[in-house]
Amino acid sequence: MRNIIVIGAGFAGLWSSISAARSLDGLHEDDVRITVVNRDKWHGIRVRYYESDLTDTRIPLDDLLDPIGVGLVVGEVENIDHAGHVVSVRTHGGVSKLPYDRLILASGSQLRRPNLQGFDRCTFNVDTYDEAVRLEAHLHDLGTRSSSIARDHVVVVGAGLTGIEVACEMPERLKKNGLPHGKVTLIDALPNIGSHMGDDARPIIEEALSELGICTRTSVSVKSFDHNGVLLVDGERIETHTIIWAGGLQASNLAKDIPANTDGLGRLSVDKYLRVSGTADIFAAGDIAAAPVEDGYVSVMSCQHSRPMGRFAGHNAVAELVGHDMIPLEVSAYGTCLDLGPWGAVRTEGWDRKVVKKGSDAKAIKTHINRDRIYPPRSQDRAEILESGRPEAQSPPPK
Repeated sequence: MRNIIVIGAGFAGLWSSISAARSLDGLHEDDVRITVVNRDKWHGIRVRYYESDLTDTRIPLDDLLDPIGVGLVVGEVENIDHAGHVVSVRTHGGVSKLPYDRLILASGSQLRRPNLQGFDRCTFNVDTYDEAVRLEAHLHDLGTRSSSIARDHVVVVGAGLTGIEVACEMPERLKKNGLPHGKVTLIDALPNIGSHMGDDARPIIEEALSELGICTRTSVSVKSFDHNGVLLVDGERIETHTIIWAGGLQASNLAKDIPANTDGLGRLSVDKYLRVSGTADIFAAGDIAAAPVEDGYVSVMSCQHSRPMGRFAGHNAVAELVGHDMIPLEVSAYGTCLDLGPWGAVRTEGWDRKVVKKGSDAKAIKTHINRDRIYPPRSQDRAEILESGRPEAQSPPPK
């Protein structure tokens, strides 16, 4: 039996496994088995974890994998022995050794965790489903406490896309939890809010933040955290019972087990077929991989790129294993759509991030992306699931 192991069941890992199953379907290669290794039994819609209602943000993996004949091992990957072609997985039953003939590494990214006093004890985040649930429970608990400056103040640290989306949702979340006069402050070490969104979008973001009553502080750095506030490097103290860290992502630590070049985010360098540079049997997709895309750019940590990367990685792992031609990665034109809460959203197109929609028009696009476009089929229909793994560039969202 030849084994294809997919590590991770996020946007890249799920579609890697579906695409691999699709490519095997009809080939009569009965001695090839696909197995997904994931830390839990869910496919999570991670990009929605900044929202308050999380009821539709996880899909049982069994509903997606069982119909297409893909196995699932729930556990934490401890290490990858690339020389021995074995993945070690810690499960409830102990450590299992899974041999592979082809490996697709799609273990994604994780929150960048600073070495600051009080960080682990005193901050919240929306990086995982469990952390998002913990934040929502905390916000509910705030409403039961006596009013104070610290209780009524939420501080979001990190003004990238996630930090902005968290901040823009927060006034309404506070109102729902009995804090109608809660204050939200968004801070960042860089001189501008939303620095990576570009000059065209920045005034729109600032307008939305202002209308939502969100305070902003830029060019400030944090020294430490405690349960009652944030201490800045310059000695200023901000009183708050709610500190939400949105300080960026870095690639999964499993990248370090692979003998290949990595970039500043810890991502593995891959070729146009999603094969890890310098290896013969390892593919990588999603946030753990830096893939060449259009116009000389490399992929970004986004479901926009993770999903097609997974589709091509899954197909190519099968093709390379059985001696068929691989297909070079193709992605749709780059764009972003940033949720700005009740104010609306802003949509940009191109690597220079030119604004094409804002307000309610952009919000409609963002809602379509978050609640429809990025979801896998939920019919449990084999044919429909397999078709969703077709390795081709997806058309852009509706304008």
